[in-house]
Amino acid sequence: MKETRFFYVPDAASESFLPEEESSHALRVLRMQAGDEMFLMDGAGTFYKAVVTETTRHECGYEITAVMPQKPQWAGHLHIAMAPTKMMDRTEWMLEKVTEIGVNEISLLNCMNSERRVVKTERLERILVSAMKQSRKPWKPVLNGMTPFGQFVSKPLAGRKFIAHCHPEIPRAYLFDELGKAGAADATVLIGPEGDFSMEEVREAVGLGFVSVHLGESRLRTETAAVVASVMMHLAG
Repeated sequence: MKETRFFYVPDAASESFLPEEESSHALRVLRMQAGDEMFLMDGAGTFYKAVVTETTRHECGYEITAVMPQKPQWAGHLHIAMAPTKMMDRTEWMLEKVTEIGVNEISLLNCMNSERRVVKTERLERILVSAMKQSRKPWKPVLNGMTPFGQFVSKPLAGRKFIAHCHPEIPRAYLFDELGKAGAADATVLIGPEGDFSMEEVREAVGLGFVSVHLGESRLRTETAAVVASVMMHLAG
């Protein structure tokens, strides 16, 4: 019995050929042929059952046989905003894990203490797609490129807003407790760089309506904190 194959096709309903990269994988790696069954995901919540109709050297055609919209697996709009780590493999690991868990949006922050201020998102987008297919979720998070901290916290954001930090001088609530009494399911959580947010940044965010929070007694790496915050949002919802 052949393993079920999943492919990311954003415009699956209106197209009849897999995108170039997905076609290459289907033809050169999986050796798919006419008549083989596969599943497409559009990244917006729908699976499509399909069958391969034709193959050329570079293209893999398909015909949809069933449309399967999926119910959301979590409540509300979940948004993680994190300052990328100096070692990009850690940020990539975070992107993979929060996609597997399930979030709607991921933003990258340029903060006062950031050790990485430039990020190319092409590879990161591929990691999101791979994690979406591996976890068999038809939802692909929106990835926002590097944004200055002040610009980000000034944006209108849906639901409640939280900034997680380690400054004992600034009162902090436990994120999970705050999420539990939030009422609305929409939430944005900010995670700082390896040197943490500056006190000025925390005060700026609090002044703009963000709730000052911590993630528990353990001291966490930046990428681990983002994963923990994502899990808390799921459990609280």
